[in-house]
Amino acid sequence: MMESRIKRLATTLMDATTDKDPLVQEQIYNALCYLGESEPEEILNSCDEYLRQHDKLAYPHRVIILKAMETVVKNNIALLDKSTAKVVIFLASNEMTKSKEVIRDWQQAASNVLVAVGQRFINKVMEEVLTKFQPGILPHYFVMQTFANLSVSNVFGMVPFLNSILGTMLPMLGMAKQDHMKSVFCYALQHFSESIQEYLANLDKAPDPTVRKDTFSNEIFSAYEVLFNSWLQHREAKLRLAVVEAMGPMSYLMPSEKLEEQLPKLIPGILALYKKHTEAFYISKSLCQILEASVNIGSRSLDVQLDSLLGTLHPQICAPADPSVPLTVKNHTEVLRCFTVLACSFPDRVLAFLLPKLESSNERTRVGTLLIMRQIINSAPSQMEIKKPFILSSMKLPLQDSNNKQPKKQPADADDLTSDSVQSISVNTLFLLSTTVDRMNNVLWPYLLEFVTPIQFTNALTPLCKSLMYLAMKKQEEGENASLIRYDLNANLPSPYALTTRLLVVSSQPYVGDCRGTAALRLLNVLHYSVHPTLDQLWNKKVPLLVEHIEENTEKSLSQKEWEEKLLLFLQETLAAVSDNTWICHFVTEMCRQLNSYNGFPLEKNFLYKCIGTTLGACASKDLVQKQLQELLETARYHEEAEREGLASCFGICAINHLEETLAKLEDFVRSDVFKKSVGLFSIFKDRSDNEVEKVKSTLILCYGYVAMYAPKELVLSRIEADILKNIFQYFNTKVLGIKVETKDLTLKLCLIRSICMISQAIYKGVKCGDFIFSRKAELVAQMVEFIKAEPLETMRTPVRQRAMITCTYLVILEPHLSDPDRTELIDTCLASVLALPPLELVKEREENGGNALHKEMLYGDTISALKDLLKRLLQRNLTPHGLQDMFAHLGPWIKSNKEHERQRAVEVSAALLDFYLSKLNVSTVIPFYNLGVLIALFSPRCSDSLASVRQHAVDCVYCLLYIQLCYEGFARDHRDEMVEGLKALKKGLEEPDFTVLFHTCNNIAMVIGKRVPPDQLMSLLLAMFEGLADPDKNCSRAATVMINSLLKERGGVLQEKVPDIMSIIHSKLEEVDEEHVRKAAQQTVYILASQHKSVVVSSLLGSSLPFDSHTCTMWRSLATEPTLTSQILEQLLEKVNRDVPYKESKCFLLGSGSERIATPLPLAATCALYEIMSAPESGAAVLGLYPPLFVTLLLRVSCTVGVQLPKNLQSRERRSSSHGPAPRSLHPCSCAVETLKVMLARGGSEEVARAVGNAGGWELMVSPERHHDGIAVLAGAMARHAGPRLPLIVKNLVPTLSGVFDSQRITTTAFFAELLNSNVVNDLILLETMMDNMTGRQKDTCLLVRMLALRGLGNIASGSPEKVRKHGAKLLASMVNGMDDKDDPHNLVALEAMSSLSKLLDHVEERDIQSMLLHIAIRIRPFFDSEQPDLRQSSIVLFGKLTKFSEGDCEVFFEQILNGLVTLLLHLQDPKPEVVKACKFALRMCGPNMGCEGLCDMFLNHLREDRSLHYGEFMNNVCKHLMQSYPEMLNRLILTNLFYFKSNWVDIRAAAPMFIGFLVLHVDEDHCQQVDLDQLISALNLLLKDPVPAVRVKVAETLGRLVRIL
Repeated sequence: MMESRIKRLATTLMDATTDKDPLVQEQIYNALCYLGESEPEEILNSCDEYLRQHDKLAYPHRVIILKAMETVVKNNIALLDKSTAKVVIFLASNEMTKSKEVIRDWQQAASNVLVAVGQRFINKVMEEVLTKFQPGILPHYFVMQTFANLSVSNVFGMVPFLNSILGTMLPMLGMAKQDHMKSVFCYALQHFSESIQEYLANLDKAPDPTVRKDTFSNEIFSAYEVLFNSWLQHREAKLRLAVVEAMGPMSYLMPSEKLEEQLPKLIPGILALYKKHTEAFYISKSLCQILEASVNIGSRSLDVQLDSLLGTLHPQICAPADPSVPLTVKNHTEVLRCFTVLACSFPDRVLAFLLPKLESSNERTRVGTLLIMRQIINSAPSQMEIKKPFILSSMKLPLQDSNNKQPKKQPADADDLTSDSVQSISVNTLFLLSTTVDRMNNVLWPYLLEFVTPIQFTNALTPLCKSLMYLAMKKQEEGENASLIRYDLNANLPSPYALTTRLLVVSSQPYVGDCRGTAALRLLNVLHYSVHPTLDQLWNKKVPLLVEHIEENTEKSLSQKEWEEKLLLFLQETLAAVSDNTWICHFVTEMCRQLNSYNGFPLEKNFLYKCIGTTLGACASKDLVQKQLQELLETARYHEEAEREGLASCFGICAINHLEETLAKLEDFVRSDVFKKSVGLFSIFKDRSDNEVEKVKSTLILCYGYVAMYAPKELVLSRIEADILKNIFQYFNTKVLGIKVETKDLTLKLCLIRSICMISQAIYKGVKCGDFIFSRKAELVAQMVEFIKAEPLETMRTPVRQRAMITCTYLVILEPHLSDPDRTELIDTCLASVLALPPLELVKEREENGGNALHKEMLYGDTISALKDLLKRLLQRNLTPHGLQDMFAHLGPWIKSNKEHERQRAVEVSAALLDFYLSKLNVSTVIPFYNLGVLIALFSPRCSDSLASVRQHAVDCVYCLLYIQLCYEGFARDHRDEMVEGLKALKKGLEEPDFTVLFHTCNNIAMVIGKRVPPDQLMSLLLAMFEGLADPDKNCSRAATVMINSLLKERGGVLQEKVPDIMSIIHSKLEEVDEEHVRKAAQQTVYILASQHKSVVVSSLLGSSLPFDSHTCTMWRSLATEPTLTSQILEQLLEKVNRDVPYKESKCFLLGSGSERIATPLPLAATCALYEIMSAPESGAAVLGLYPPLFVTLLLRVSCTVGVQLPKNLQSRERRSSSHGPAPRSLHPCSCAVETLKVMLARGGSEEVARAVGNAGGWELMVSPERHHDGIAVLAGAMARHAGPRLPLIVKNLVPTLSGVFDSQRITTTAFFAELLNSNVVNDLILLETMMDNMTGRQKDTCLLVRMLALRGLGNIASGSPEKVRKHGAKLLASMVNGMDDKDDPHNLVALEAMSSLSKLLDHVEERDIQSMLLHIAIRIRPFFDSEQPDLRQSSIVLFGKLTKFSEGDCEVFFEQILNGLVTLLLHLQDPKPEVVKACKFALRMCGPNMGCEGLCDMFLNHLREDRSLHYGEFMNNVCKHLMQSYPEMLNRLILTNLFYFKSNWVDIRAAAPMFIGFLVLHVDEDHCQQVDLDQLISALNLLLKDPVPAVRVKVAETLGRLVRIL
């Protein structure tokens, strides 16, 4: 019978191996092992039978059983008989080879079983496995692995078989085709070799001491040949490593001569693997073994391999080992062992290799070498001892090692220091020679002219010109013709065209090079005969004037533009004087030739371009003009800005006389192959391509601009739209896949802007206004706007916005007018782009370069000036009040900006515009200045701005506005008004930000405004002044409030009809501005209005939308400032709360869902208003006077609004309000009432009550329909503690509501009274008897919650008046028992309260009162132990614990109740709810003394303390031990009770129940085992083993294993 039950247990467990959870599988394995410890042979046979019968069982589950068999075999090997061993061997062999495919986990487990059995039955194992190792047939993978593992685990038993195994295996090596078979052969050879070595090392213990190395040498060598010659070359890395691992141990067993013969191939082959494998440990380990084997046989071949060995191994050590990768650390160890082996045999050569490495510059090399040195000194002391002096001397260099090598300082180049001095000396010497040494004329003249034109002599040009001028003058003294340059005799001299070009160009920068302009012009004048005979008179007249202009100015004072214009005029006059087209053609050709010479001189080259343009303009040959223009376009260096400007100027100047040719050439160039090739060439260089092409296009666009500006206006106007603009935009917009893509290139943008500006100027200057309709004007303005928009607002890096605005200034003058949207966008864009820029001071701080900061300052100034000019031009187009209003509609937001720099700029621009308007105003008829009030309101508050500059400009603005008004009233523009003029006197006082002065200024301005603003504009002025409340500058906002309130005090009486509008505006301003001073001013304004128009103000506020936002609340609170007014308003609002019904019933839309209560709006609004007024501290006196009616009304309001919903329109409004931002308070009716009650208590002197309720979370509870009564209880408790004297009147007013028809009122009042009974205050106030009678009377109430709260109140007497419990004990206990027996209590709420209250009362009742009810109560509460409701479980268990102290008189009967509940209490120590666990601990501690077992009692008292954590498994183990010692006859009863909990809904309890049984079984004596129905128990456990939760199944498996004790 025992055997069959063990087998049944084992089968049950093996059936469960299909469980997918790893922990369950592990426990099943442990349970099988546990059973195996008891009956190893029976379990092994059961496993064998099970696996044979369940042939289809998947291998992962077979693995668990095989692992258990392995463990049982290992732990009981000495007890196994041969028959069992044979069964196990046969099973494992079949399991291992059943599948021809390699299934590693399964076959490995079977192999491990064979290895375990082989520890004792090696012959049996080999007899079986060898049947599957037949010659000529490739064996199963795990047959070879089993052989290998057996050879390691049982060396002495296995080695005798190895010779025959090797003999059979060698022919198989050639048959192995798959990598995994080759790997397992290598694995076997490795372990065979290691096993043989161990056998030979322990021959004294071996069974056959005659075994020798030679026995295996030939077979090992034969295997080696296959491995090394074939398998080592395989492409699979894992196989190569397997081969290497095998060859190390095999090398010890190879014949010595064969090993010696193989070493020249073997070692290089191994070393080569380092390059193929990142993981080198296995290679190094095998290499070390091979080296040891080689040294052992005294190999001579090793000497030859030494260098390559050292060279390969040394870097392995120099590469640092990563501690987180263990194999790298092991590899270091093996490589160091290799060095040890080599150092022992070749100490000299190893040291000769290592010591020079210590001098390496590479730190890793030095550190690695030192590691090797330490290793070989420690490991080969005898060989290293004699090398000590040599080693020590080599250590000196590493000891001095330092990485801080300072580079030597290089001497400065002496030649560079003297080059300027050499040049200076040379130049001075030349001048001295020419002026002081006789007969130097013929030596130097005219040959010195050859040095004028080469660019490399530019720095010497001034003295050179002076010398030549002196020489030429001396020649002139010899005779007029003598000064002529004889080109027929001196072919190398520069031509007159070259000299003229050169000297004219260098004169464009007259102060450079020691004032070379003067010298060059004077030389040019001297050479006039050589240049052209007709120039004598002209140059003698003009050149001295030019020289004089240079000498009259300095480099700083000279206007470069003006100077260049003079030179170009001089050139133009020269060309006119020559009037020889051939000469001019030669001249311009020479000019073009010299262009490239000035590549390093951008300013001179720019001027040369202008000279070329001027000369081409004078050229009569149109072919030459086109040719030279073409050449210029082809050769220009477009990436240089000066060259682009120069080329464009050239084309513009040329167009004066050759417009057609110039335009044609520009158009032809783009279509020409040259342009296309240049673009193509650029595209080869991808980094430069786009940039270079853009520069070409930029230049062409600029050319068109200059052409338009210079060309005759009568000719160019017709070409502007048809040709010029068309081509400009063709170049500006690039097409990609047919779509226009606007460039981002800055140069291209600036060039386009400048060109359009020049075109606009040309149109403006060329025609009378209105004669030319510029059809593309709007398009061009839009383009400029886009450019301005694209500029970053955080900085101004470029002049794009400035130039674009200048361009727009010229564009807007032209016809046709801009459309309103275009005009609006232009203004807004320009304002945003300029006014929003960061302050200039901030920009200066960022700029480290002072020059750059100065440039930024100029750029800022120019940009603001450009903005002013543009706005003036726009205003001039509509010089009317409407135009002015439109302009300030755009400027208004900037004037009110919260950023000082934006306001400063905006007001500065405004002042300029108003001054411009006034200066241009010409009023022919008296018309109303209808927007005076709005504009005055815009600027007058700015007179108190935080910035002094803004204050000054603001006064100017007001001053201009008032004079504009006077002009519109008919006064002359030069009329001076004494009061208005007085504003100027205020400006000085505005320099310092003194608040007194600032507000005095506002007052003075208000006085002026009051007298100057017409009556019909008073309201518009006020409305606009209200806008000033939102001003970000607090001073300005305050100024606006001062002016508003002053005006209202004086003239508010006439504004009754406007009060609602003003209230609305005040509300909107409060919404807009979140500033304390604004709130106070607005409250003052509301109060002023209320004192004048009280009924209108209150009606307006009550009509505000619910929920009241914070600003409406602020306005309500402003009415609390005067006590009399406050009291009147509170009484009105209380009357509104009580007058209307609190809610109306409404049928729900959903069928069958009953009705819902909808709050009525008037009481709701009045409640909210009460809250706001009482929240103001000033309302305290009024609230205190109305405390009782306020408290009772609001408490009943709370009661009536529990569960009441808002009207649908208010629900949606509240959702919208919350989505836009958090509302100040919830509009929910009950929440609103609770909040109002809270603030009433605080304001009525009961702050402690409100605080206590808040700390306890009572306010939140009151709002919840489910927890409302709990919140009321918190309030009642706080009132009892902190407001006792106020309770009698409150209780008196509330008692009648207990018999009211409304459940909500009875619930609220009962909850309030129930909690009052928890305090002794009711006893002190002589209210206890009455209140207790009222609570007892409520036990029959139709409302379940009232009945529950009544019981709670009666139970609270135990806390509030415990001395009264003994007096009324029987009555109170009867009420509790009745409560537990309540028939209309579907959720046991009344029973729960009865149990909780009874637990409190038990501490104070007389024992005689409870004794008769004890058993009834215990039986009644027992079903609640397993209730789904945790509160019921907790209360019933606590009550059970407390009942035990009354059980002494009826001990045996109650002891039976303890036994009935013991299992439940112990299992519920694993309850998911901590409070239930705590209750169980308490009950068990209370039960302990009554159980008659001292050990169990001590355990309960020590281990189940509340503050102590419980190790449940260990605790239950000890509990079961005591139970089985004291009550062994209870075993079956305890097990059956636990079986009931196998179906528990709580996972931890389902897991605890089988564990409980397992511990009981573990500790029961054999004598009491028979009482257990094992079949029933095993069946139940088997069923529970299918539980969905793994933790449960783990415990079941554990218990199944333990059942072996009771079989």
